[in-house]
Amino acid sequence: MNRVVFLVDGFNVYHSLEEILRHQAGHSHKGSIKWLDLKSLAQSYLSAISKDASLDKVYYFSALAKHLEAFKPDVTARHRLYVKCLKDSGVEVELNRFKRKTILCPYCKKAFSRHEEKESDVSIAVKMMELCFLDLCDTMVLVTGDTDLHQP
Repeated sequence: MNRVVFLVDGFNVYHSLEEILRHQAGHSHKGSIKWLDLKSLAQSYLSAISKDASLDKVYYFSALAKHLEAFKPDVTARHRLYVKCLKDSGVEVELNRFKRKTILCPYCKKAFSRHEEKESDVSIAVKMMELCFLDLCDTMVLVTGDTDLHQP
């Protein structure tokens, strides 16, 4: 039996899907990916992995965008509801944080602040090491849209 674990970088996957849908002409994507069933998605790929693949666990890593609540008051409430749905379906969830970062514009030299998700990449890497060390799976599938994980 091939024990398969999926590790989902929620923030990057969500925004990658949003970008793809935004570029599809005439596609109305309101709500079409906001409730992505990660466990069913993972299950649908098992036959492509191996004929004896069995879904052992799905892990979801993300962060609540609390910094957006001032002008989008329901953003974290919706995300928390999605996280509850994921947990109810058996997905293990790890929430991290956003960190405020000051950036200098290379053109106008003015400083401005923005928020970046922090800790999720490290959490994923630590979980991968733990799964290997404890022999908790035979195959790991990393689901992400993060370009810094890209291999040339």
